[in-house]
Amino acid sequence: MENYNQTSTDFILLGLFPPSRTGLFLLALTMLIFLLASFGNLSMILLILMDARLHTPMYLLLSQLSLMDLTYISTTVPKMASTFILGNKSISFTGCGVQIFLFLTLAGAEGLLLASMAYDRFVAICFPLHYPIRMNKRVCTLMILGSWMMGSVNSCAHTVYALHIPYCRSRAINHFFCDVPAMLHLACMDTWVYEYTVFVSTTFFLMVPFTGIACSYVQVLLAVCRMHSGEGKKKAYSTCTTHLTVVTFYYIPFAYTYLRPKSLCSPAEDKVLAVFYTILTPMLNPIIYSLRNKEVIGALRRVLHRIWSMKM
Repeated sequence: MENYNQTSTDFILLGLFPPSRTGLFLLALTMLIFLLASFGNLSMILLILMDARLHTPMYLLLSQLSLMDLTYISTTVPKMASTFILGNKSISFTGCGVQIFLFLTLAGAEGLLLASMAYDRFVAICFPLHYPIRMNKRVCTLMILGSWMMGSVNSCAHTVYALHIPYCRSRAINHFFCDVPAMLHLACMDTWVYEYTVFVSTTFFLMVPFTGIACSYVQVLLAVCRMHSGEGKKKAYSTCTTHLTVVTFYYIPFAYTYLRPKSLCSPAEDKVLAVFYTILTPMLNPIIYSLRNKEVIGALRRVLHRIWSMKM
């Protein structure tokens, strides 16, 4: 490992890819994914904003998911790319704190938002007559604000603690962004109390919502089985499998990373797992929700037709 100046307060990000042609190719692939994710999520946000038929709780929640994913991938990938291209692996103490705060805020908020989306589908399929009451715009707005606020409060607590840990070893973080579990390996104090705190917050923001999502979809599947309409069954199955695909890609790698004891963590394994929830999921979400959703495709056609008509 390279020798870095340990008198500086800056941290060193060792990165994801090796400094070779293979690393350059993988970086180019990552940047392509970044561009696709940015374009896809920004397009979803604008599409939902421009088409009045999509101004429903389901799509308002989806627009927030796209906003979170857009911010999510922008928090990690540009810095990783500049580190590889420019060769400057340092990140300032403040920059590291900002990255931790944004990352954990978005991680917690997205976990809660996915649970809100599952509840929305649960009410729509199991209690369709009660849907306008249980999932009106006011309830939807409260869910969105609650996700952001709870994610921010949790993130603030973790960020303050992480930046106050005494780092008496190398400040080289074996990761491509400032990830708290990777930073704990550099601490010169026993962090078991904080590890327990991480376990509790991960359980609250990931495992509790995941349990709620699983219970919701058990009820949804039972309700779908009782449906007489073949078209209704097909639409319900399509919506549910879409959401479950997103949930699987997001929750499982995240939970595996943050629920393990520090002694069982592998830096190489953690970096690979982080790729799923920081890079791949933000790209897949708009693709999954748009290509498998007739309403989104219909809205896209209407918006493109409207733009074409204005040009003519």
